[in-house]
Amino acid sequence: MRVIFIGPPGAGKGTQAEVISREKGIAHISTGDILRKHVAEKTELGKTAQEYMDAGKLVPDEVIIGMMETRLSEKDCERGFILDGFPRTVPQAEVLDGLLRRLGISLDGVVLFVVPDEVVIKRLSGRRVCKSCGAIYNVHSKRPSEEGLCDKCGGALYQRDDDTEEVIKSRLEVYKEQTAPLVDYYRGKGLLIEVDASGESSAVVKSILDFVEGKK
Repeated sequence: MRVIFIGPPGAGKGTQAEVISREKGIAHISTGDILRKHVAEKTELGKTAQEYMDAGKLVPDEVIIGMMETRLSEKDCERGFILDGFPRTVPQAEVLDGLLRRLGISLDGVVLFVVPDEVVIKRLSGRRVCKSCGAIYNVHSKRPSEEGLCDKCGGALYQRDDDTEEVIKSRLEVYKEQTAPLVDYYRGKGLLIEVDASGESSAVVKSILDFVEGKK
């Protein structure tokens, strides 16, 4: 199973990827996690990425794709993988296509998580994060036992700056501008499946697995 997850922030891509990764024994590849790992380990790619971040610039696609090539070549990707957070644009998708060809890898599908804006806004604006351990809660769906305190470590919970309603709406606009062409790109290749990600987690997972199994 080799798939890409795309969709707006708050659609549940990371959550569903973790579930399927455990269930199928495949790698969950988050671009953010890869970037942080290279920076922390001070690899050559990590040092290059750090220079851009220190200057307040976006890390170039060629640096990200270099990290992706290293990651996809690791042993745990042999059984399959889920790409979460990359590509975000058509140029990135085209570069990724070239990388996959070099590695002799073909995709089983690209899953588009479809969620109404109002659901995304409610999910993200309700998110609260522990300052100490990073555990995530939600005032609507996953409240802590004691208001404002983490169940795991007792740390204080807070709302991230990018989880305010105004910022979320801006992030959604950016997503739509970047991703609409990407959706058409993968639909044209016959790889796209649209999944209603506003419902129960188990139903979302089943839709994804049914799609992938049906492709084989």
